[in-house]
Amino acid sequence: MKTNGASTSFWMASAAMPSFAPLAGPAQADVCVIGGGIAGLTTAYLLSREGKSVVLIEAFELASGESGRTTAQFVPPDDFYCAIEKSFGAEGARKVATSFHAATDLAEDIAKAEAPDCGFERLDGYLYCLPGQDGEMLEKELDSATRAGVEIEKLPRVSGLSFDTGPCVKYAGLGQFHPVRYLAGVANACSRQGVRIHCNTRALDIKGKGTNQIVVTEQGDILANAVVVATNTPFMDRVVMHTKQSGYRTYVIGIQIPKGAFPRILLWDTGDPYYYLRLDSPESGSSTDTLIVGGADHKVGQDSHPEHRYDEIEKWVRDRFPMAGAVTHRWSGQVMEPADRVAYFGPNPMDDGNVYLITGDSGTGMTHCTAAAIAITDMIMGRANPWSDLYDPSRKATHGLGDFVKEQANTLAQYKELVTGGDVREVEQIKPGEGAVLRQGTTKLAVYRDESAALHVRSAICTHLGCVVAWNSAERSWDCPCHASRFSVDGEVLHGPASVPLAPGKLLASSST
Repeated sequence: MKTNGASTSFWMASAAMPSFAPLAGPAQADVCVIGGGIAGLTTAYLLSREGKSVVLIEAFELASGESGRTTAQFVPPDDFYCAIEKSFGAEGARKVATSFHAATDLAEDIAKAEAPDCGFERLDGYLYCLPGQDGEMLEKELDSATRAGVEIEKLPRVSGLSFDTGPCVKYAGLGQFHPVRYLAGVANACSRQGVRIHCNTRALDIKGKGTNQIVVTEQGDILANAVVVATNTPFMDRVVMHTKQSGYRTYVIGIQIPKGAFPRILLWDTGDPYYYLRLDSPESGSSTDTLIVGGADHKVGQDSHPEHRYDEIEKWVRDRFPMAGAVTHRWSGQVMEPADRVAYFGPNPMDDGNVYLITGDSGTGMTHCTAAAIAITDMIMGRANPWSDLYDPSRKATHGLGDFVKEQANTLAQYKELVTGGDVREVEQIKPGEGAVLRQGTTKLAVYRDESAALHVRSAICTHLGCVVAWNSAERSWDCPCHASRFSVDGEVLHGPASVPLAPGKLLASSST
C-alpha cells in the first residue's frame, strides 16, 4: 500500500484494503467526496444510502493516510469536557457529548452490518492525573461531563493495572476497533451501494458556483452538485482554515505483553507529554496481546530526527509494565489541532455553501470524522442537525485566543529559516538514507541521498505559503513547520494544505557529487 510515510502501522500490517482503479476520464455525480479515510468513506456510505450518486477520489490508496495511522478509539474530546464547557458553555459541551455519542453508535451499527471482523467493542475509558498535578482537574471534568450528559464517575484508582494511577474518572460506553478492517467493510459497502471509488486520483482544485461544482483532477473533471473535502486538512484554502488550526505529529508503538496483563479498557493520563493506551488481542491461539501506546507529540516539521520519541514511549511502557516484550510496530501520524479545541465540519467559509470541509480532528479523528459524516449528510439532504452550528468552520477562534496567538507566533518564527544557513554546508555531508536542507546562493534546496547514493533534489520552499521545509528522518519526508504540509523525497504532496509538489531543484556543479 502506498502511504503518506515510511512507517507502517499495526493496522496496515495486519489487514488489507480493497483496491480501486484511478479515474479514467470526466465524471458526474450528485456529490464528489475527496479523501478515502474514515471521514470520506463514512460520508459516501451515508449519502449513497440516502440515494445520492457519489464519486469518491483518493490521492493514494484507501485508508493510507491518517485513518490507517490512528489508535482507533472512540473517546472523549482531546481537551476533555471541562475545557469545552469553559470555552463554549454547558450547551456547547452537551452538543459535543451528543455528537460523540451518535458517532460511536453509528460506528457500532456500521461495524455490525458491514465489517463484523473489525472487532468493534464497547469499553470503559479512564483518565488519571500524574502525581503532583492538579487533582481538581478530575473534579472539574466529572462535573462538566455530568452536565453534558456523559456517563462518568470518579474512582480511587484504575483497577487491574500493574501500577497505581491514583484517583481517576471513568467514562462508560466508549469504543475501539481495527480501523483498516472497518474501512474495508465500509468501502465494499459503498461500492455495493453504487459509489464510484477511484484511488490514485488527486484533486487539484475546486471551481464553480452553487450546485455547479467542478473538481479538477489530472484524469478529468468531476461535475457535482456538492463537494465534501475530507482530506484531514483542506487543500484548496490558502489561509483561512490554516490560521485556525495547527498540525502535530504523534507517535505510536505496538508492544507485546502477556495475555491478561492489561485490562480491556482505554487509558489516558494528563501528563506533558501525555500517553494513551489500548489493547489489541489476536482472535485465538496466542499467549500475548499487543498493547498500543501513543504520545510524545510535537509540531509538524519541528523535530528532524524524532526517532527518540519512540524510545521515550517504550521506556514509559517498560517502567509501568515490566512484563512487556518486544516492540513489533512503530509508526507516526498527524493530527490537526483547532485553536479552540472543537473540530471544524460544515460549509467552507470561502465558498457559497456547496463545498463542505471536515478537519480539526484534534486527536479524536474516529469520533469527529464519523460525527462530521452524519452532520454533512444532514446538510446535503436539507435536514437540520443538532450540533452543526457548534462545529461551523466559519466560527472565529475567540474561545482559544491565547492558544491561537501562541500558534501564530510559532508559525511566523519559522520563516526566519528563509535567511539562515542550511542544515549542512556541503552535499557530501548527507549520508545514504538521510536528507538535509542546503543553502545554495539565495535559495534553499531539500536534498535526499537514497540508499544507492543517488541524490533527489527539490526546492526546500513549501508550495503552500513559502516556508522552508524540514527533514523528517522517521518518515523520510519533507515536512513544513508552518502549516503542516508534507512531501515525499521526490517532492510529491503527502499531506496538505499544499496541493502542488515541491519544485525541482538543481545543485551547482561545485556542490554536487
